[in-house]
Amino acid sequence: MLLDKINKENDIRKIPRADYPALAAEIREFLIDRISECGGHLASNLGVVELTIALHSVLRFPNDKLVWDVGHQAYTHKILTGRKDEFGKLRAYGGLSGFPKRRESNCDAFDTGHSSTSISAGLGIVEGYALSGNNGTVVSVIGDGALTGGMAYEALNNASHIKRNFIIVLNDNEMSISKNVGGMSAYLSGLRAGEGYIGLKEEVKNSLSNIPVVGDKIIKQVKKTKNSIKQLFIPGMLFENMGITYLGPVDGHDINQMIRIFKEAKSIDHAVLVHVVTKKGKGYSFAEKYPSRFHGTEPFDKLTGKVLEPKTKPTYTEVFAKKLVKEAETKKNIVAISAAMASGTGLDYFQKFYPNRFFDVGIAEEHAVTFAAGLAASGYRPYVAIYSSFLQRAYDQILHDVCIQDLPVVFMLDRAGLVGGDGETHQGIFDLSYLTSIPNMSVMAPKNKSEFEKMIEYSTYASGPVAIRYPRGAAWDKLEEFDAPIEYGKAEIIHKEKDILIVAIGTMVSVAMQVKEKIKEAGGNVTVVNARFAKPFDEKLMMELADNHYLVVTMEENVLNGGFGEQVTRFLSNTGFDGEVVNAAIPNVYIEHGKIDEIRHEAGLDAENIFARIKPYI
Repeated sequence: MLLDKINKENDIRKIPRADYPALAAEIREFLIDRISECGGHLASNLGVVELTIALHSVLRFPNDKLVWDVGHQAYTHKILTGRKDEFGKLRAYGGLSGFPKRRESNCDAFDTGHSSTSISAGLGIVEGYALSGNNGTVVSVIGDGALTGGMAYEALNNASHIKRNFIIVLNDNEMSISKNVGGMSAYLSGLRAGEGYIGLKEEVKNSLSNIPVVGDKIIKQVKKTKNSIKQLFIPGMLFENMGITYLGPVDGHDINQMIRIFKEAKSIDHAVLVHVVTKKGKGYSFAEKYPSRFHGTEPFDKLTGKVLEPKTKPTYTEVFAKKLVKEAETKKNIVAISAAMASGTGLDYFQKFYPNRFFDVGIAEEHAVTFAAGLAASGYRPYVAIYSSFLQRAYDQILHDVCIQDLPVVFMLDRAGLVGGDGETHQGIFDLSYLTSIPNMSVMAPKNKSEFEKMIEYSTYASGPVAIRYPRGAAWDKLEEFDAPIEYGKAEIIHKEKDILIVAIGTMVSVAMQVKEKIKEAGGNVTVVNARFAKPFDEKLMMELADNHYLVVTMEENVLNGGFGEQVTRFLSNTGFDGEVVNAAIPNVYIEHGKIDEIRHEAGLDAENIFARIKPYI
């Protein structure tokens, strides 16, 4: 096995270049085997196996730096830097991260997880090397989907001015998670169609170099006029016109061709972009056919491609998709917006029914929000469906463009709370803090499936901006006997006694019911309230219940700072409550990857930990 020879960085040099294709095949087999067992990002990693091998063959780690955009495609990089034996605990609690992590290896140049950041980070490292006199090579890999993000263009604009080598690798697979959209996608399609350019350039160079005496002089002259020649072959010349040398497109599965072009790129004394065309899911037929399905996957049968534990209950994402379509039948002003996550947020279902009322703006969360504000100002009710951790990127647009104008934009925050294996960059644990701080914003979280549907229905006629946060995974179907309509700012009493008052929001209502049983077993009395609204929360009900309760316990799947519990504590303090308050929330730390139950326990948000904090008061 060739992989047995790779136990640390740069061990790839022990393998003859002629064996690189065989190495690529072994890596693909290894990835399919491991990810089928533990889950993870498959299609994106299969697509960059040869690209990563080629980069590792020309770079020297750890001094040379390789920055991956998003980072979910760095599995081969981890294998080639000596971490293959850790893949048995990929994305598991205490195990190998699914993304680059500087504390995991000095070969991981930068922690990533969100899109469109690699050029900015790489450029910072380049300038840092310049200041310190380090001659190391810096490479930033960015996908064509990530180039729809405005931050990438800000970085490209800045990179055009540097006076030392900086290599940007454009990994062009025509995909982000969903199919790419927009002008950049069309532009790159044109570049792919012009594949004759790089081959022609090499043929001309080789032919001229064979001319005695004057050959090299002619090559130098041709280089001076290459811009004019390129205009004939490359539509738009976007990168060259910015001052960034463009090389490509090159076959992203031809290792020798990539090695040759990367060596050429290293000789350039300014920013250079190497356009590499790859196929997402390469080498595994199911991932090639269904790249979105295998972007991030649960454990699966590698022979059939089927998930080992299929869902038996609808997910919150699916509930949202179906309910929005139903509401849109009679409410013609409903439109839906995705930031390159149509399948991930369920809006691909809406698109099937209302293609003219669906908009995918690419990986551009800031634009998505202000675009929605424009639609709302034109009389429509936009539903912006974005993962909680990704919506953080558009905080200014939410505050400035939506909420100041009190526009009826509905934010659907998928993957809110703890999300599990994707780890720190994807845990949706800050949204209650950053959204409840904004005037005019209403923030809700459902306890179960039926309440979620009612919140969506309420949002179709609510005044002003609304945010609904909901978790990843199956929709809870308990407590459906509590079926009161949604009223602005009103909570719901689920169980009423005295002494101990639990006020829980969203996913934590199910945990609150477990805590209630433990309190009853211990001989205590308890009231359980489903807050429904984090903003505005039900102050009137809180005052009424405070009179005969000596302990108030708040429960939320959000960080403590600025969260729901702190709002309740401040209110009780201001109203003269003389009892005790316990805030069960996520500590103000970043939460690592792992199974939800494991990281919830570690964060102190499981029933056992919360009851342990309450027990001294019983």
